[in-house]
Amino acid sequence: MTSFRLITTYSPWLILACLAVGLLYAWLLYSKRAPWPKSINYALAALRFVVVSFICFLLLGPLVRYISNTTQEPTIVFALDNSESVQLFSDSTQLQQAEQGLQSILARLQDAGYKTEIRTLASEPQQSISDLNYTSETTNLSNLLSQVQEEYTEQNLAGVVLLSDGIVNQGMSPTYSNFGYTLYPVAVGDTIPKKDVLIASLRYNKVNYSGNRFPLEVELQQEGFGGRQANVILKENGKAIANKTVTLQANQPVQQVPFQVLAAGLGKRHYEIEVRPIQGEFTTLNNTKHAYIDVVKGKIKILVAAAAPHPDIKAIRAAIESNENYETELYIPGLTQLKQQDYDVAVLHQLPGRVSGGEAALNLVRQKGLPALYILGPQSDLNDYNRLNVGLNISSNGQTDEVTPVANANFTTFKLPEAATERLLQYPPARVPFGDVRVNPNTEVVLYQQVGRVKTNKPMLAVQTSGDKRNATLLASGIWQWRIMENANNEQPEVYDKLITNLIQLLSAPRNKKRLNVYPVQTEYTSSDDVRFNAEAYNQALEPIYGQNITLNIKNDDGETRRFNFANGENQAGVNIGNLAGGRYTYTASARINGQMQQDKGKFVVEELQLEALNSVADHNLLYQLASNTGSKLYYPTSLQQLEKDILNADHKAKIYSNEELKDLVDMKWLFFLLLGFVCVEWFIRKYNGSY
Repeated sequence: MTSFRLITTYSPWLILACLAVGLLYAWLLYSKRAPWPKSINYALAALRFVVVSFICFLLLGPLVRYISNTTQEPTIVFALDNSESVQLFSDSTQLQQAEQGLQSILARLQDAGYKTEIRTLASEPQQSISDLNYTSETTNLSNLLSQVQEEYTEQNLAGVVLLSDGIVNQGMSPTYSNFGYTLYPVAVGDTIPKKDVLIASLRYNKVNYSGNRFPLEVELQQEGFGGRQANVILKENGKAIANKTVTLQANQPVQQVPFQVLAAGLGKRHYEIEVRPIQGEFTTLNNTKHAYIDVVKGKIKILVAAAAPHPDIKAIRAAIESNENYETELYIPGLTQLKQQDYDVAVLHQLPGRVSGGEAALNLVRQKGLPALYILGPQSDLNDYNRLNVGLNISSNGQTDEVTPVANANFTTFKLPEAATERLLQYPPARVPFGDVRVNPNTEVVLYQQVGRVKTNKPMLAVQTSGDKRNATLLASGIWQWRIMENANNEQPEVYDKLITNLIQLLSAPRNKKRLNVYPVQTEYTSSDDVRFNAEAYNQALEPIYGQNITLNIKNDDGETRRFNFANGENQAGVNIGNLAGGRYTYTASARINGQMQQDKGKFVVEELQLEALNSVADHNLLYQLASNTGSKLYYPTSLQQLEKDILNADHKAKIYSNEELKDLVDMKWLFFLLLGFVCVEWFIRKYNGSY
């Protein structure tokens, strides 16, 4: 139903003045003797009166207020917990009874004038309750009920009928949320514990070093098998490599079973842990779990060398060793020995220097071709440094300047923490060589120098990215004060440590010369995740190019291969290959770039979720609390008739929503054409009857 009202911004009495103007204009024009009959004269005068009066009325700024009313029937949403546990641990007859009963209630509510909708954990509309498939690998009731509330905020939501066993294994408990509707829970599942032995969880480090033994701890859980023995087997690639026999304790439902596993080889390793089924178990679906270990080369070794002791060295080593994958070896001539090891990166403090010492470290860097971080200071020999050609060329007369660091917003090779910009400005000034600093080609500036409050274009920290190796240069002495200041102000030197470790990571990583780079967005997925791949293609100058046709082959442990074809695009999200079953996967990608076939390959892991098989005991108390919080009560499949009566007796009313809209009358185009039509008719009649 729609209504409208005409209002003005001035006094309505002015309408009389508009009519008077129109009447006066018509009288002045048509009071004279005319060559046409009086009837035509009166009609022309009336047209002129209407047009002039209405134009004057428009000068008053009239508005039209539209009010539209819409009636919305009450809505009942059927929220269905379609997780695997509902079908796995519920009596099939009871579950079928609940489905059929709810489907009948839905139909009768529609006949009574209610609007009904069906929602599942996947938040996708369901056509029929009877056709429900219990395939969800997780249960997040809070998310389901919150999404219903958001979706039906302005749709007269009268209530939600929730079919569930009350088991929640993701998200927070829905009892802590406030829902603005009445909740009618229907409880299914069994609240009596079932006899079962299961692997509740595994504890292990996902990254381990080759050749080391790492602990893998199995959390074994049992119900009803106290005093019995269980055999736990550890397998790799389907072959048993260890097993333990455990006596299950009646008064100890959870027991720990530790294994020590040798990390052999490199790459992704797949381990399967199985507890042999015991006669009388309710289900064996939860007797197996999988562990995926990434075995990597030993820790990255960093040589920290200096001509003389300095507090900067301790601060730098502390920052580097904040990453457990890095270890440092200190070399100071006369104090420590230079060990001939396979170093990955070198940190050279004030080397090359003005005094003797440190030549052995410099020779090692040259011979091994190690990437290096050069930290310059008062004892550095800048001429010798310039001859190294490692990113910067410095001309100085030996004087120094005190500056603070400022992050380069255009540097994107690695990212600093969000607080970096603010914290860097809090650092105390460091001493840098005063003079001209020239940045060589293929060198990026990470930090600029700021003198007082003036930001300069002189680099303080730069990274050279040319050739197979990388180098970095830090023009600052006394940076140990940075770490102490940040730690004092913020409880931990996050920005300082991250800056140093990012530099080490960048220097130690081999330069990527691949012209095709295809990679999964994550290295580990779960079986409920969508697996996505991104792709990058480069020309011979290693500049990114787009629109390349890429073929991607995915192979699982059984040798089964799936093929996907897609094109890489600028600012596109890559390709989504959907869900995959748990296991290790290898992939190969190929594309023809500038007439040459380019390839890439890699590995990723999909972890099988078994959350729904871990808990077989329905939580009807949670459903009871949800009902109590919304002024309702708990229902069972045998009491669905009462549920229908309670919904109908609640007498949910239809709601009327009003929408008001104000619009300027002068903006209505049809009025313009109407007035134009009146004027044209008047002009035509005058001309037709011999007007002069």
